[in-house]
Amino acid sequence: MTSEAVTPPVADRRPFTRTHHGDDVSDPYEWLRAKDDETVIGHLEAENDYTDSRTAHLAGLRERIFEEIKGRTLETDLSVPSRRGQWWYYGRTVEGKQYGINCRAPIADVADWTPPVLSPDTDVPGEQVLLDGNVEAEGHDFFSLGSLDVSNDGTRMLYAVDVAGDERYTLRIRDLVTGDDLADVIENTFSGAVFSPDGRHVVYTTVDDAWRPDTVWLHEVGTDAASDRVIFTEPDERYWVGAGFTRSDRFLVIGVGSSITSEEFLVPADDLTAEPRSVWPRREGVEYSLTHAVIDGEDVLYILHNDGALDFELVRVAASDPTGQRHVVLPHQPGRRLLDASAYRDWAVVEYRREGLARVGILDYATDEVTEIAFDEPLYAAGASGSSEWAPPVIRLGYASFVTPGTVYDYVVATGELLLRKSQPVLGGYDPADYRQERVWATADDGTRVPVSLVWKRSFGEPGAAPRPLHLYGYGSYEHSIEPGFSVARLSMLDRGVIFAIAHVRGGGEMGRRWYEEGKLLHKRNTFTDFVAVGRHLVAEGYTSPDGLVAEGGSAGGLLMGAVANLAPDLFAGILAGVPFVDALTTILDPSLPLTVIEWDEWGDPLHDADVYAYMKSYTPYENVQEGVRYPRILAVTSLNDTRVLYVEPAKWVARLREVGADALLKCEMVAGHGGVSGRYNSWRERAFELAWLLDVLGLADAD
Repeated sequence: MTSEAVTPPVADRRPFTRTHHGDDVSDPYEWLRAKDDETVIGHLEAENDYTDSRTAHLAGLRERIFEEIKGRTLETDLSVPSRRGQWWYYGRTVEGKQYGINCRAPIADVADWTPPVLSPDTDVPGEQVLLDGNVEAEGHDFFSLGSLDVSNDGTRMLYAVDVAGDERYTLRIRDLVTGDDLADVIENTFSGAVFSPDGRHVVYTTVDDAWRPDTVWLHEVGTDAASDRVIFTEPDERYWVGAGFTRSDRFLVIGVGSSITSEEFLVPADDLTAEPRSVWPRREGVEYSLTHAVIDGEDVLYILHNDGALDFELVRVAASDPTGQRHVVLPHQPGRRLLDASAYRDWAVVEYRREGLARVGILDYATDEVTEIAFDEPLYAAGASGSSEWAPPVIRLGYASFVTPGTVYDYVVATGELLLRKSQPVLGGYDPADYRQERVWATADDGTRVPVSLVWKRSFGEPGAAPRPLHLYGYGSYEHSIEPGFSVARLSMLDRGVIFAIAHVRGGGEMGRRWYEEGKLLHKRNTFTDFVAVGRHLVAEGYTSPDGLVAEGGSAGGLLMGAVANLAPDLFAGILAGVPFVDALTTILDPSLPLTVIEWDEWGDPLHDADVYAYMKSYTPYENVQEGVRYPRILAVTSLNDTRVLYVEPAKWVARLREVGADALLKCEMVAGHGGVSGRYNSWRERAFELAWLLDVLGLADAD
């Protein structure tokens, strides 16, 4: 049930024509791109007022869901400490406070790798507060930490903060002995700054006008940032740049990559003014990444690559001659998508996907054999967190499933023991046995089998016995896999009888590199038709019905939402699109916009290729809003300062949807970025708003 009808804001139609490849396109809402125009801001505020009015009847439900999330969360808690040097590092959360607190405590015994068990109500001997996000956020409506690193000797810390949501961070350095910040201030950095191993320098990156990380800088601690030296810059607009030191502290690695091509450079850590040395010169379509190890006293590089190996292989080369002889460590194996290799002194951690699930294994340097770490559940998410220590006896793992809350393990490499360090507490009597998860398969239009992960509360009966309300989530781009992980907020849906499902559509990485390639460029429509096929399968099998099916996706998944709204408007009762990439063709045609040129490898280049232009125009949601169609209810959520998907895309989309009579709402956060609002309580309220809207669409607003 919706609240009493109110008048929606109507955006002016202003003449504007875009012409490419002989095709004239009228775009009367393009004027909404003028972010600094008071009329635009006024329109966005009017949209927010309208959304507030239309959802006012859900205020009580939103508050109940917020309290449910809050009530299931141990608000005052500590993370499992991780060892670095002579300290245990960990984080605190405190009831009533929005942001985390970064802390450390001294190690009592250098031989002890068992992290101390910390309790919120017990003082930690020698504890130091490194950074209190609540203090740093004072006076700001938004706060995000983009870099945090401590020097190897433990005496200094760097941190970089964004208080607008535009992902441009101001970097500072703190003396951890005195607690005072040094005079060093570096504006407009990108995330991921680090200290050099000797602590004398900071390596950081900056972005160009199109928000592309393009330059790596060297800053000497204690000097003016104006004298910082450029280590590396990448002129090709298709490539991002990043930098970090090997775990061995022997090299600075500068990574340059597009979505299909990469190149890495080495700089000796003890001579950061040396010319960066390419490991493998870039070749179009070849991706690789490296990790440094020392085998029998020789510096070697383990390189993960896809040169003639669709799902990647792992080779070992001499660091002194990386283009020389390759020793194949893990050969290409179709269906086993190698994702990462991370070297330690005595072994390496290898992460890969097989049969749609994440796997973690330990690579023996002597035998090239991998010991896979086994988990019992049929669906799960697992990964190595990556210790910064060079020679630890254990590997820290994160694990979760739809029904198992986030769990931290230490895996003892020598014995194969899996030591439980912490399981995320879920308050309020949560019992994983009350819920069930499974994987089913839908058949796409071309016969491809698409995996679908589901979870539900057992007390409502088994799915398929009678149609149930169902919440279907999807993404399907950039080879990004959506894992079957745990969510406290999701319990508010499951406990009201809603089934939750993930459609692992093509364009993602769940089923290997081919799965990704079949959902990008001129195959992108497979992403959308796969999602529709999953929805139709769930209806046909009796899991749900069109009036009980809602869909959700964000960013590129928001593009998916807009596309399926046009393709199958009759299949869904409601669609939630977060920061949605729904005006994709307009964006990808403009190389001056953030990320556009980089994105050509993912979507194609419609600016210079008429076939790509025609193909993208055939599916871009804004371009394909249709007259005479009964659209499902739609909620688009965006942020004014988002640099990845500009607010103008959903603003134009909603205006166009309203023009054809769709029930569409726009919610624009006026001080936030791509990830939405900052602060955990704000985030919980944001999620409560979205879930309340979904429940309202499903007719469950009064289901408490």
